[in-house]
Amino acid sequence: MREHFQLRVTVAAIIEQHGRFLLVEEVTSDGLRLNNPAGHLDPGESPVAGCVRETLEETAHGFPPTALGGVYLSRQERADGEDLTYLRFAFCGDFGAADPDRSLDTGIVRTLWMTAAEIRATTERHRSPLLLRCVEDYLAGRRYPLALVYTDPSVYQADGPLSRP
Repeated sequence: MREHFQLRVTVAAIIEQHGRFLLVEEVTSDGLRLNNPAGHLDPGESPVAGCVRETLEETAHGFPPTALGGVYLSRQERADGEDLTYLRFAFCGDFGAADPDRSLDTGIVRTLWMTAAEIRATTERHRSPLLLRCVEDYLAGRRYPLALVYTDPSVYQADGPLSRP
């Protein structure tokens, strides 16, 4: 049994236009993989802000979230034997304006638009099993208010001990 459980919090963007979903193709230790624009939550940011940042970094486009698509928990064992557990907040939203001066994040080869059928047909290339689950939940109409994800002001506090009354 593990002495300390470590949870990795990630955020993902579900962006659909005309029946196609925006994905990124990225270099991983397992080769080229497909994923939603996604990444790890950074210290001092809310899940919504993290998703906006990650989408910009990985697609060079803005992302105004409109709803929470779902909260997901998954566990993966990497090729090196590392056992990882992820908590993913997936947000639905619009494809925002391009930042022409921005390059794609390190490891991102390209962005691409795929239909749900194409995504289903390429599961062996998915970086996360949650990619397809997020798309399926979106297609099922699952949307929740952004206010459902609350970020306490303590998250934004500068370095130093937190004081609680």
